[in-house]
Amino acid sequence: MAEKDMTAKLTELLRAFQASTPGVVGAGIISMDGFAIASELPQSVEERRVAGMAAAMLALGEQTTSEFEHGLLERVFVEGEEGYTIIMSAGPDAVLSVVARKDAKLGLVFLQMERAAERVRQAMA
Repeated sequence: MAEKDMTAKLTELLRAFQASTPGVVGAGIISMDGFAIASELPQSVEERRVAGMAAAMLALGEQTTSEFEHGLLERVFVEGEEGYTIIMSAGPDAVLSVVARKDAKLGLVFLQMERAAERVRQAMA
């Protein structure tokens, strides 16, 4: 699949994820080395910075779970006063990063993220 076709497919996947998950205000698929592959982020968010931070946070999360023998990392969860940033692996080459409002139903967000991450894995295989 051509890179442009894959980016379009992944962008559509992110749009569908956002539409089915109330409270989610943005999402991105990021390479393990910190480059945005596809994103649907608010205009106020700088895509390159988010991509770099997400890759770094996932790496630190993996190191932490390894150091404390917690098994495989499931997700990195950051909670602020106004909302959440959640990052999870989406295969060996990608990370799914989600920004959600404080009123988001986290159980639904986690479930939909797992489903979206599996679709990303399949699309990038």
